[in-house]
Amino acid sequence: MYGFQSTEEQQALVDTARRFTREKIIPVAARLDEHEEFPLELFKEAHALGLANGEVPAEYGGVGLGCLDHCLILEEIAYGCAGIKTTLAGNNLGAMPVMLAGNDEQKAKYLGMLGAEPCFAAYACSEPDAGSDVAGISTRYERHGDEFVLNGQKRWITNANHARWFTVLATRDRSLRHKGIAMFVVDADTPGVKIGRRENKLGMRASHTCDILFEDARIPRSALLGAEGEGFKIAMRTFDRSRPWIAAGCAGLIRRALDESRAYALERKTFGEPIARHQAVQFMIAEMAIRYEATRLLLLKAAWLVDQGTLDATVSACAKAFGADAAMASTTDAIQIFGGYGYTKEYPVEKLFRDAKLMQIYEGTSQIQRVVIARSILGR
Repeated sequence: MYGFQSTEEQQALVDTARRFTREKIIPVAARLDEHEEFPLELFKEAHALGLANGEVPAEYGGVGLGCLDHCLILEEIAYGCAGIKTTLAGNNLGAMPVMLAGNDEQKAKYLGMLGAEPCFAAYACSEPDAGSDVAGISTRYERHGDEFVLNGQKRWITNANHARWFTVLATRDRSLRHKGIAMFVVDADTPGVKIGRRENKLGMRASHTCDILFEDARIPRSALLGAEGEGFKIAMRTFDRSRPWIAAGCAGLIRRALDESRAYALERKTFGEPIARHQAVQFMIAEMAIRYEATRLLLLKAAWLVDQGTLDATVSACAKAFGADAAMASTTDAIQIFGGYGYTKEYPVEKLFRDAKLMQIYEGTSQIQRVVIARSILGR
């Protein structure tokens, strides 16, 4: 029943992603990070290689991978740059509500765009005053005949300034909390839709994050995904599906920190011998290895359950929470091993550290993951 041997197809995916990361991403990652350059050309190459839109069904021009296979790719991309990984995964996040709740026409139109050419989608959930509390969103929709009218502001939206369309969460009455929320798919060129400021972030700077503003934006009835009142459930199902992707990014970060630390520890000498011979350094490297193996097992289990059609929100939350905290601890240790050099941009570990922090925050903080886990265990 259980096994850990990759299939030939999975190994081919890993080999392709690893080669792309080594040859294309790692040589430019520091520059893109320093200047906040969006990796458009890299995305085009990834699209051509089948490394983008991993879980978009093949019938709509996507790659048609399962969650586990997709996570194998994302781990390799994150090894090179977690910001570029977030840019790629952002498309799948934006598309997931359409995959989960869209009708045939919506899927053909919007998923078909992603498969036909290198273009972007974005998932517009968070707001200035509503991040972890999704039910507390204030972006409003009103029904006007055969149209809906959107008003509000979204914040922290990955790929917003490059997206051709968005999946948008809005409420008809904030006092109804989750019962009043609906999910829409909105074309970016809709009158009344504007892109706001781009955030100047600590890490993942190759991934662009912007506000989206809705000012009397009129959208057709056909923009509704599922039914009114179902938006919150669609959003929660989307996050359940995306958590293994975050854990895969954490695994990539931890493995890169481990590899960089190992190479440096074998080369750097103090007191006349490589620092790899000092037990204090050995213990930090050993902890990284433990964290990597544990994170990878959790993410593979969560992704496997998705592919079996038995998604377990607790397992996916465990993978995300543990992986994020493990990535933060491992990249912190990597800087410690490098000492003063680790605190400079001469080596990549300071970037790994900055990138890792966001893993504990976006798509549900580490604390919110623990709320999800505890409520599941306690029967709420």
